[in-house]
Amino acid sequence: MEAYGKILLIAMPAFLALVLFEKWYGWLKHKEAVRNSDMISSLSSGVTNVTKDVLGLSITILSYSWLEERVAVFHVKATWIVYVTAFIAIDFAGYWIHRLQHKVNFFWNGHVIHHSSEEFNLACALRQSISSIIKIFAFLLLPAAIMGVPAKVIAIVAPLQLFAQFWYHTRFINKMGFLEKIIVTPSHHRVHHAVNNEYIDKNLSQIFIFWDKLFGTFQKELPEAPPVYGITRPAHTWNPIKINFQHVWLLIQDAWRTKNWKDKFRIWFMPTGWRPSDIIEIYPIEKIRDVYHFEKYDPKSSKGLIAWSWIQISFLLLLISYLFGNIARIGSPDMFIYGAFVFLSVYAYTELMDRNRFALYWEGLKNILGILIIYVERDWFGINKLIPHAGYFLIFYFILSTFVTGWFVNRHKKEDRKFSFA
Repeated sequence: MEAYGKILLIAMPAFLALVLFEKWYGWLKHKEAVRNSDMISSLSSGVTNVTKDVLGLSITILSYSWLEERVAVFHVKATWIVYVTAFIAIDFAGYWIHRLQHKVNFFWNGHVIHHSSEEFNLACALRQSISSIIKIFAFLLLPAAIMGVPAKVIAIVAPLQLFAQFWYHTRFINKMGFLEKIIVTPSHHRVHHAVNNEYIDKNLSQIFIFWDKLFGTFQKELPEAPPVYGITRPAHTWNPIKINFQHVWLLIQDAWRTKNWKDKFRIWFMPTGWRPSDIIEIYPIEKIRDVYHFEKYDPKSSKGLIAWSWIQISFLLLLISYLFGNIARIGSPDMFIYGAFVFLSVYAYTELMDRNRFALYWEGLKNILGILIIYVERDWFGINKLIPHAGYFLIFYFILSTFVTGWFVNRHKKEDRKFSFA
């Protein structure tokens, strides 16, 4: 956990700089591809995901190290050839994991957050799951385990393979010539994120596009069919925590409501989107029928609300950086209390972005927790040693953010009331 936190201290500023550069470039070219609220939602999703990973909030049913110890036919040293082999093995496994996520109802819940943005930009690459708390796919690395690829090699290569998937989430890079035949390019991935009928569940590869061509899931980007992004059942929220559990909540409701006992069990493993026949008409759900004619989620946002949301996430990113840089010293159980504060923060300010009147309660709960931590510890997890009297500043911020959120909630109530009478 500590090592991954140190890596993220380098990776997060780099990713954020690239996201902001893309936004500036779009403004320069008059091709805006990054809406503020969507971007903040994407960054917030990234915050929750990396916090979950650094805190180790997942259960590994089958680890690669356990598998390698038991099935390796021979053991190899960690040479550059072994690293290349491991990279290819991880990419092969990633293709099949990705394919299962798209094809099976239950597994889709762990991936839907990544597709939930109705834009396509570098920020949406950061939309990663917090709902996948049980890791069960190590068996897909069986070929590497049989060859005896050391577990430490997998531990190094896996994050690199993940980070290498960031750059191709952009509209500003067109076709890339001969590279289109070898690696996943922005054009390939625009297809993958589209909800057009001809594009759904295509281009599932992560680094090497030849897996799609080999297993029949490849589709090139067509000039006559510009990609439209999002999911066919729109999320209608900026709250990434809600998005992470929307699909599984629908499955739970459908499993409970159907009278067919067979359907109660098989719904989890049926193709993505399948629902029992006896509840489809009784409990209809919104689904995009015409991808070229639907309204993107865009609740009214004032410049003040956007500015305040940027302040909130910027402040949270600073606190996250402190956590990742000091996680060993903070230790358990304090790091989990810190994590709860992070999740409450994201939930609160994204609820405000949604114009949800309960945002004030979530903001208040978060700030009460923050003040309580400082009161009990007389510090914020040791930050006073780095910045003297920082705890007093944090208390001031928590109180201020409660009042500011309350002001926005009250303003939104008046605006909605005025609109309803208009």
